[in-house]
Amino acid sequence: MFAMSLLASTPGLYLITPDEADTSRLIARVDPLLTQPGVTWLQYRNKTASADLHREQASALRGRCANARIPFIVNDDIQLALDVCADGVHLGEYDDDISAARTTLGEHALIGASCYDDIARAKRAVDAGASYVAFGAFFPTRNKNNTRHATLDLLTAAKTLEVPTVAIGGITPENMPPILAAGADLIAVIGGVFDTSDPAAAIRAYSTCLQDFLR
Repeated sequence: MFAMSLLASTPGLYLITPDEADTSRLIARVDPLLTQPGVTWLQYRNKTASADLHREQASALRGRCANARIPFIVNDDIQLALDVCADGVHLGEYDDDISAARTTLGEHALIGASCYDDIARAKRAVDAGASYVAFGAFFPTRNKNNTRHATLDLLTAAKTLEVPTVAIGGITPENMPPILAAGADLIAVIGGVFDTSDPAAAIRAYSTCLQDFLR
């Protein structure tokens, strides 16, 4: 497990996997990106997989992330995160609660909460033991249906919570600077990388924007 002290201290990319039925293809798509500059965390997310495929894919990605020293987080499933020795779990509005995840995964686990457009939800999540909070969607996105619209002031307000903040939803290198300026610590991306013809080049474009912001 990655200690809480290894939470992102500078802005980075929170890479989220696409729905992919073929494990070998998923690994082939993800593995080369783990060593790209700017990639800070990886979340395994597959909304269409069976329980067996979830376990197979999560186990395979866990090993890749360990080799790359990238924290590996499982979406939605506390038990799967425990079974594959993931570094943490990310929970949405209708998943298990944060306190249950903290009890099951331990004090050093990275536990994230989707907070959408709701700062009050973020405060409750942190009080329950969340390691970080995520807001979005900030822009239209094909990967998250019926999303609520988050605003920049949420990121600024969330700085008082003293945990890292994640921004998600249609974020590109072109529209990212105001998100970073408002206080986002991590930029979560799915389609902005995996829906492109050259994911590595897409990562480099995000990374260049991050470096420009830090100058």
